[in-house]
Amino acid sequence: MSRRSDPSFAAAAYLRAKAIWRGQSPRRLRVRGGAEGDGEQSVPFGKGREPRLLGELLAISARDMGWSSELAQARLIAEWPRFVGEATAPHTQILGLRDGTLTVQCDSTAWATELRRLRGEILTRILDDYPESGIRELRFLAPGAPSWRHGPRTVPGRGPRDTYG
Repeated sequence: MSRRSDPSFAAAAYLRAKAIWRGQSPRRLRVRGGAEGDGEQSVPFGKGREPRLLGELLAISARDMGWSSELAQARLIAEWPRFVGEATAPHTQILGLRDGTLTVQCDSTAWATELRRLRGEILTRILDDYPESGIRELRFLAPGAPSWRHGPRTVPGRGPRDTYG
C-alpha cells in the first residue's frame, strides 16, 4: 500500500488543514469572509471581535480539523479509572481501540465475566458521556495462556513446537 493512499496522522492533519484554509492564512480568509462566511469586512469593535476563551478556540479548531472523534477517544482512555470506578480500574487495562471496538484486558476471568455482564450499562454510559468517540462495541478479555501471536498478521502453520527442550 502506498504512503499516499494511507497517510499518517500528521499528513492527514496537514491535508485537512490545507483543504480548509486553501493555502491562505486564516487572517486573510477572515478579512475576505472565507472563514466566517458572512462576506463583511472586519471592523474594530464590530461583531465577532470579542475575545474568546482558549478552550472555545481549541474546540472550534478541533471540530474544523475533524479531530473530535480522536480527542473524545483519548479523553475516554485517559479518564477510564474515573469512568469505570476506582475499584474496577486497577483490574483492567485498555489494549486498544480499533474500528469502533474498545478492547480491555482484565486481570482475572472473574473480572472479565463481571464486566461482560455490565457491558450494556458501560456502553450506554460511554455513548452518553463521549458521544463523539465512535465506540460501538466493548470487548473484555480474560487472561489466557501466553500466545506467540503478536499483532494482527500471522503466518499459517503449526507454530513453535519443541522450543524449550
